[in-house]
Amino acid sequence: MSRQRAEQAGRRAETIAAWYLRLKGWRIVDRRVRTPVGEVDIVARRLGMTAFVEVKARNTVAGLDHAIDHHRLRRVAAAASAISARPSFPKGDIRIDVILIAPGRIPKHLPNVWTG
Repeated sequence: MSRQRAEQAGRRAETIAAWYLRLKGWRIVDRRVRTPVGEVDIVARRLGMTAFVEVKARNTVAGLDHAIDHHRLRRVAAAASAISARPSFPKGDIRIDVILIAPGRIPKHLPNVWTG
């Protein structure tokens, strides 16, 4: 897959994930937040909780088994830490979530996947 097509597929998956979160009562605060240490695909809030969400899409359900690893989660956690340290960041609990997307399937939401 070309880099441009991969970028489009990633954006499409992030849009699906954002709508899925909205349907679950989350408010999308930001998307594609870049920091010097990494990027967060979606920042969402609900009831005083902020979720930093990594979105992964694969062409098959089987491909989702290897879509996320410790290295990727560590980068998301570092970015989440940088974002939450900003003075304008709202107080409250934070967590790292993952949403996995495959064609013909309901998105799979894995809450609170990072424990440090």
